[in-house]
Order: sequence, then C-alpha cells, then structure tokens
Amino acid sequence: MIVKKYLVEAVEEFDPAQIEPSMSMKDLGANSLDIVEVVSCSMRELKVKVPRSELSKLTNIGDLVNLLYEVSLQKAATQPSMG
Repeated sequence: MIVKKYLVEAVEEFDPAQIEPSMSMKDLGANSLDIVEVVSCSMRELKVKVPRSELSKLTNIGDLVNLLYEVSLQKAATQPSMG
C-alpha cells in the first residue's frame, strides 16, 4: 500500500486499479525521477534503507514491495524488544 500511495502521487493521470505486481513503474508511466521519488518516500516512511545495488536488481513493483517487506522484517528482528 505504501508503494502504491507514492506511485499515485508521482504519476499523473494514472488509475491505481491498473497496478499489477508484475508491472514495472515505467509500464504505468513513471519516469526515472518518479521512480526515485516513490522508492525514497517508501523507504522513508518505513524507516529502512536499501542498498542501491539491491534496488538495481528489481524489475517490477512486486519485487520492490517484497524487498521493502524483507528489509522491514530484518529491521524489526534486530530492534531491541521493549519489555
């Protein structure tokens, strides 16, 4: 949902119902600046960092969502528990 939110903000005249995980952001009309904005805003909201080398391997929206999810899980697993 986070990636979708920023994608809708970045790409004008775009129907969110068109998003399929197998599509790339370019398929949806995003340019390279839009893609950087979507990725950086998503990482900022999730409070995670993903190396550029990992980001460059991604080919579609589903890959990005999965990578952000995995990084978020790893971050949560390394945080000290409050209790």
